[in-house]
Amino acid sequence: MKKINTFYLLFLSAISFSAYGQLTETKYTDGKQELKGIAGKPESPHARKAGILILPAWKGIDENSKATAEKLSAEGYYTFVADIYGTGKYPKDTKEAAAISSYYKEHPDEYRQRIKLALEQLVKAGADPKEIVVIGYCFGGTGALEAARANMPVKGVVSFHGGLGYDPARTISPIKTKVLVLHGADDPFVPEAQIKAFQDEMRQAKADWEMVYFANAVHAFTEKSAGNDNSKGAAYNELAAKRSWAIFGLFLDEVFQ
Repeated sequence: MKKINTFYLLFLSAISFSAYGQLTETKYTDGKQELKGIAGKPESPHARKAGILILPAWKGIDENSKATAEKLSAEGYYTFVADIYGTGKYPKDTKEAAAISSYYKEHPDEYRQRIKLALEQLVKAGADPKEIVVIGYCFGGTGALEAARANMPVKGVVSFHGGLGYDPARTISPIKTKVLVLHGADDPFVPEAQIKAFQDEMRQAKADWEMVYFANAVHAFTEKSAGNDNSKGAAYNELAAKRSWAIFGLFLDEVFQ
């Protein structure tokens, strides 16, 4: 219970989280493409040197993903915010973000490659390669599920209001890692058919999975920058954000016990 209370306090606190951890821009490459991720090093590392890879939403590395890295570093986790797009490829607006994120959804092998490269950077930053969890927001949540589908060597994946879709022509393979999906009950961008297909996929994959719905929450419910107008389909929901963070904390306790 003490650890969960700490998660609540970190989430609610108005102070700067940079006091608890240090974020450093890290350059790495995918072939000739330069990538710039952000590594977080804890002042007091977790006993297992556990690490958390953070996959940002469709506009790339943003304030939300950086704040998450700082909060988790404060809890003792090594963190790394992945750069999926690469230098010179960052979207300038939502139209470009929709186009480039759709490309990676339609080319999952390329998305997985960028995730694998980021995982390598997390390990280089100090995380134990056997003690890693992947989390993602929106588009990044889709990426977290791709990490599970690819059976990357991680202990768990967490999707915060992420897309659940996958190509039905792809073979469903057994999923060995734990899967947690935190979902807005009124998210208009994830239709019921996609939810059903995802749940059927998890059953066929014999995955250890859990899906939690949050009432009155739409897409992007953890993003303060999304505003509070649910009619737009994407909006911040303070209660859903708090509850999802607490459940995420329980998940970490379980996988890193």
